[in-house]
This record gives sequence, structure tokens and C-alpha cells, in this order.
Amino acid sequence: MANIRSPLLSVHRGLALATMALGWTACAPAGPPAPDARPQPSEARTGRRASAAPLEVGLPPVPSVRGAPLALSVRYPSDNQLLTSRDSNFVLGAVGSGEATLRINGQTVPVAPNGAFLAWLPNPSADAPRYDIEVTRGADTVKRTLRVRYAVRTPLPAGGPLRVDSASLQPGRDTWARAEELVRVSLRAPANAMVRVEGAGKTRGLRTANGGSGNGGSLGSGSPAAGSLNGGSATRELADAGVMWSTEVPAAWLADSGAPARVVIARGSDSVTLRVPALRVLHRDTRVLAQLRSNITVGSDTDRVIAARTNPGGTYKWLLLPGTVLEVTGRQGRNTRVALDDALDVWVDQADLTLLPEGTVRPRRVSGGFRVSPAREWVDMVIATGERPAHHVEAGGREITLTLYGVQANPDISPIFGTDSLIRRISWEQVTSDRVRITLTLSQPAFGWLSLWDEARRAFVLRVRCLPDINAAQPLKGLVIAVDPGHPPAGATGPTGLYEGDAVFPVGMQLVELLKARGANAFSTRSSLDPLGLTDRGVMSRRANAHAFLSIHLNALPDGVNPFTANGTSTLFFHNASEPLARHVQDALMARFGLRDLGIHYQNLAVARPTWYPSILAEGLFLMLPEQEAAMRDPAFQRKYAEALAFGVEQYFRDLADGKIQ
Repeated sequence: MANIRSPLLSVHRGLALATMALGWTACAPAGPPAPDARPQPSEARTGRRASAAPLEVGLPPVPSVRGAPLALSVRYPSDNQLLTSRDSNFVLGAVGSGEATLRINGQTVPVAPNGAFLAWLPNPSADAPRYDIEVTRGADTVKRTLRVRYAVRTPLPAGGPLRVDSASLQPGRDTWARAEELVRVSLRAPANAMVRVEGAGKTRGLRTANGGSGNGGSLGSGSPAAGSLNGGSATRELADAGVMWSTEVPAAWLADSGAPARVVIARGSDSVTLRVPALRVLHRDTRVLAQLRSNITVGSDTDRVIAARTNPGGTYKWLLLPGTVLEVTGRQGRNTRVALDDALDVWVDQADLTLLPEGTVRPRRVSGGFRVSPAREWVDMVIATGERPAHHVEAGGREITLTLYGVQANPDISPIFGTDSLIRRISWEQVTSDRVRITLTLSQPAFGWLSLWDEARRAFVLRVRCLPDINAAQPLKGLVIAVDPGHPPAGATGPTGLYEGDAVFPVGMQLVELLKARGANAFSTRSSLDPLGLTDRGVMSRRANAHAFLSIHLNALPDGVNPFTANGTSTLFFHNASEPLARHVQDALMARFGLRDLGIHYQNLAVARPTWYPSILAEGLFLMLPEQEAAMRDPAFQRKYAEALAFGVEQYFRDLADGKIQ
């Protein structure tokens, strides 16, 4: 989302100065609000129209495999797998025959009729980190030992020579901070030590999480107190007594590379000294500015955004335009902190920005009036700001809220339009001295939008998409629907080796045909089993001017989560405007699958982040469960999955046409 280049996204020059006097109706008004915006139970929870025949609910029976040779295969964990769970974990695979008996570490594990298995077992002991697997059927026996490992943490004993975890020292290299900013200094060291940081001629003690300041000056490895700490046992004295020590000091303490700060750890007469990497101090009188850039190599500039996060390496929140100039306020390794305005800092990947020459002046952004330019399928709100602003768009119901950071508003008009316009009202508020919140009241539910930069007019453009023309009798007729069979790359694998990307591909192909039969111009993002990048899927759909995006997936769980209590069906979305579509799809899936309802919820998903169309990701089943994996091998059930998705998206557009979605 940057410079306007593609035909779909070109701004009509002849409409640039249009404000209140619109030449035509940009968007037809939506239907009247319904008393209840949600489908009634006969439709929503059964996933069908009230007059439809009863649905066949549930999974097909697992096929029986009898008489086949025993063939043990373990899909997870792999040999020498690192387990990250605390006390229990799952093991899944197949034994070749449903007649076999399976034991893992002496515990009997149920085997499905097709030979698949899923076990939930206590973690092997650290002294014997392995799963001993035995499969028997009559006189036939197959045995295998599967070794696993756990994360190794350097033990820091309470006695003997003083040892510390030097790799845990923070801050690390390539850290930047404001001069007045307090920086966390932390280190893992024994609980009976004393830890302090020395820098700029000053000293400050570090403390443990429970507030302890240590008493290493009086505790030696042979002292009564040390023996008491370890229960008087020489064995316990060698056990791990490591804890995290921390404090905060001004950045200036850590900035002198000629006389670097140091952390001193002492216990009795023993001590260890570690040098703290010098950090770069950012002074207020010499701003460091950077310009955002995009490393995305597909699509036009419109599809290139820079993701900003609330914390280093965190989830995406802001999608910023390339070319935006922001002040750098900090750095931690490969993550750089930038100021959206005087009150809000966010984090971006260091590779997504270019430092500007010293002395570059921070842009001054003052908006003029809000000008509106209509087209047949959208309305542009054009705001001249001179320089690209950082921004955030939130849409839901009949409102879109645009926040512009580092901007002072000075609009000469705040137009209110007639009932035949998409944008009926614009209101604005100067929230802080350099933050503006603009609220658009729409005549229709928010459907899609794009954030653009018009270089010729030096203006930020919010392109608001109109609802498509929907035939209530044939809600999908003429609409463009993007079908996205999830993965590869990545993806889950079931007990008998069914890969998620392969399993959902036939569902996607059948869904395309079902949608076409309902009059839609449907297409699949994948035409083969070859990998396809996440960004490519969104670019393809935006270029096709899609009206909805359905991504088809199967679920799995991380280490330490019991799959027998945490499985079910869920539908995910990123933007609030996509939530109604997620509800309709979830209702249809539940009506056909009959599994545990995990509900719909927001999740930070790459394929759901594009804004030009409502988009959802369906997690119909958990591929790791034998009976659910077996269902995904059944062509009839694949058809059922596709039918549920087709019904859900059709019902969504039907309710849009009926005015039930507000």
C-alpha cells in the first residue's frame, strides 16, 4: 500500500477537487437494518436455510486396516527432538494395522482402526530422555527407542567456585536508547551472590525477582549459611541455584566505550566481572531519522507495507507506508524503535528502514481539508499532509476510524453528504498536539479499504470500498471469491503422514467449483501442490479485485497442550470488518462437523491482513487426531468441508444484501 500505480488503484485526476457536490452515486445504500443482525438459530446453528433437508453431521468412521504388516512410524516427535513442554507431551504416528497393541514407556496407547495413534504421556525423565515403543500383534513384535532432549540451562551451584550465566547478560550488543531512558541491566547468577553494575563512576545493586539483594559478601561455599541454603547437603549445594538479577540505570551509564560499564558478581572472596556492551545514546538535540522501506519483492507498491509492533518481535499492529520518515528512538539487536508521534513508539525490523543523513529535519505534517473523490466502486478521502504520515485504520460496522500520527489537523471543511453517498459524515479530533483521529460514518457496513500515497498531490488517500451489487436471490452471482488452500510452505502432518497442504488442496478445488455453480467468479490461489508465499496470495487476490478471501487450514498444537481436550473447529480473522464473514463460516462448519466449538477470534495472520476485502482463515479440524486425519482422506468429507465454506460465504453476502449485517 504505497504509490498508486495499478489500474485498480489509480486516482481519477478529474475528481481530485470534488468535495460535497458529487457527480454520481458512488455506492448504492445498503438495505434497511434488520431487528436481529445475526441469522436465526434455524439458519445459523444448522448452517442451512430453514426449508433445507437435514444435514448429515459428524465425521465418517475411520477405515479399518487388518492383516497388514506391522510398520511403526512416528511423526512426532522426531529422533533427538527438543521438547519444550513442562511435564507431558503428545506422541503421534501409525503402526500399520488396527489390530496391533501399542505401549510407550510401559503405558498402553489406543490404536485407531487404521493403525494411527495419538498418545498423551508424561515426559520421559531427564535421566532417561527417551520413548521406548513396543508394537505387538500375536507373535509379531516391533520395538523402537526414540530419544528426545530438553533445553539445557547452565547450572549455577550455591557452593564451590562462583559461576554465572554470561550469555544471559543484558543489554546486548547493538542497543540504542535515549539519554534519559532507564535501561534494564540483568544477569542470571546464584541466589546467594551479590550483583552490582558499575558505570560512569556510579554503582547500583541488582535485585532478584523477590526483592532480594543478595548477601554474597558474607556467604562462602563452606559457611553455615550456605549449608543452610542447600539443606546441609553437598549434593544440593551443587544443584542449580541460579536466579535472575536486574535493575535499571540511565542509558548514559552504559554509553562510554572507552571506560565500559561492568557487572560485578561476588560471593565471599570469589568474584566474576563482565563487561557491558556500550550502547548508543540518542540525544534529543540530534535526532536520528530513518525512512521506512519494504523488502517485499512481489506485487505493486500498493501491496508493500511495513509491519510495526508494540514490542520487539511481537505481533503486527500497524501497517505503514514505505517512504514514511520517522524518528529512531531505540534499538535492540535487529529490532528498531521508532516514534509514530511524541506519545507513541513502536518497533520495526531493522531491515525495513534506512537511516537518513545526520541533520535531516523531521517532517512537519499539517493537513488541509478532507477532500472526497468518488468512483464507481470506491470513494477516496484525500488528505494533503505534505509528507507520508504513520497511520492506523480501524473499521467495523458503519464506521471507519483513521488515526494519523505526527500530524496537526487544519481542515477548512468537514462535509456531510446525502444518503446516496458511501461517506455520510466526517468528524475529526486533535487527540494530542500531533495526533489526529478522523471518523468516517458510512451509509453501508465497512467492507474494504486501502491506504495509499498520492505523490503528485503529496496527499494521503484512504480508499473506502463500496459494497458490491448483491442479488439477494443469488448472493454470489458476479462476485470474485479467492479460495486459498493453506500451505505449503510449513503446515501440519497427521499420524499416518497426511500433510496439511495436500489435504486441503482438494477441498479448495471443490470449493471453487461450488462457488462457480452459485454464480461466483471463484479462483484458487494455488493451482498445484507447490509452495506459494503468503504475500503472493494476498497480492493475487487484491489484483483480482476479490470480494472475499477464504483460507482453508487444518489445526495442530504446540508441545505441552493436551490434544484430547483442546481440539475443535475455529474460524479466524484479523480486521473487525471480517468478523461477520468469520461468524457465518464458523456456523456452517459447526453444523456439518459437530466438533467442539472453539469459536471465532482475532489472530495475527498474514493472509488475513490485506484490507481490500473481508478475509478469514478456517481451521476445520485438528489433523493430529487419527479420526480427523482419516476424515480428510475421505473425498465425501472433503466435499462436506467445501460445502460448509460455500454456504458460509453465501449466507454472509445474503445477509449483507438483506441489511442484516451492520
